[in-house]
Amino acid sequence: MADEPAVMPTYGRYPLTLVRGEGMRVYDEFGREYLDFAGGLGTMPLGHSHPGWLEAVYKQSDLLTMVSNLFFTHPQAELAARIAGAMDMGETQVFFGNSGAEANEAALKIVRKWGLPQGRTKIVALEGSFHGRTIATLAATGQPAKREKFEPLLDWFEFVPPEDAGALDGAIGEDAAAVLVEPVMGEGGVIPLSDEFLRAAREISESRGVLLVCDEVQSGIGRCGAWRASSLAGVTPDIATFAKGLGGGLPIGAAVARRELAFAAGEHASTFGGGPLVSAAALAVLSAIEEEHLLENAAVLGERIMGELRIGLEGQPLVSEVRGRGLMIGIDLLSPAAKEVVLALIDKGVLSTEASSNVVRLTPPLIVGEPDADTAIDAVVAAIAKVSEEVAG
Repeated sequence: MADEPAVMPTYGRYPLTLVRGEGMRVYDEFGREYLDFAGGLGTMPLGHSHPGWLEAVYKQSDLLTMVSNLFFTHPQAELAARIAGAMDMGETQVFFGNSGAEANEAALKIVRKWGLPQGRTKIVALEGSFHGRTIATLAATGQPAKREKFEPLLDWFEFVPPEDAGALDGAIGEDAAAVLVEPVMGEGGVIPLSDEFLRAAREISESRGVLLVCDEVQSGIGRCGAWRASSLAGVTPDIATFAKGLGGGLPIGAAVARRELAFAAGEHASTFGGGPLVSAAALAVLSAIEEEHLLENAAVLGERIMGELRIGLEGQPLVSEVRGRGLMIGIDLLSPAAKEVVLALIDKGVLSTEASSNVVRLTPPLIVGEPDADTAIDAVVAAIAKVSEEVAG
């Protein structure tokens, strides 16, 4: 395991140094193989070293890697058009940054631009939500433990419980500008919002004359079986944000907004945002998802994995429920033992992550097939049984 004395200790790292990846598998410094059901926290929809992705990155790196956004480039223009078309949000324009936090910052700034002339400055968000670690996105995050060391933060936000349409409606006063939701609350524990609540959020936003913003940083780009998870509820937001899976392992974020809401010249910027190299990589991701039918695979395999886990974990005293959407899956535990389960899975050669102290998260590449799904299911059942015995003993 590598020593990192010069790196700020911001991450609770697992005792593993990874050096190589191929397809659904990664390898540590000793050559041991692991089935990757962590998937870079959902950033690897095509798995590792996908040939189409590699070809696109190699080809573009030989042509042009970076010039700044003061010049036009073909990959960025093509990517924006592809995203705008795929997201089915009507006439939209795209702003590119480098991460989910940047995409959400851009969305909040768009809301601010729209609302300030009308005296609308408040944004209603959800308790338990997560929107990023920057100052504005942290202020928008409905998890006090993540905010408290840095408060006071921006006072733009009011939080209401998920699934409470009445509370949402009641929180929207004359000073409200937007409602901000994650269709699947990722860092809050992999909690899918119900279709009914998402539709209510859309209807309430429209009736109150405010914007609906969907944070699809984790749930979008096919993760839940659709380009955006909100579409599964028949909901079209005014603004949506994407990141994680879009670059296939390279950093990129995108805020997609109705054309009339878009930034004008000089109102926002990102030096590296949507550069030619990462745009070419993202185009390869979108193409592979379409050509390899990975939206359908995510929907079908996700339901199969969750169903098999529910059967395998039935009667297990440590488990509360298995939930999720597509290949964004959470196993909710009745005690804060998620890290112990993740470590037990590492011993069994399967990688996963924690979505909270009591939720184990599975976000495998969208290319996952049935044999690897079965391997992961068996490992999860065995790992939880092991940890359950330790907790009970």
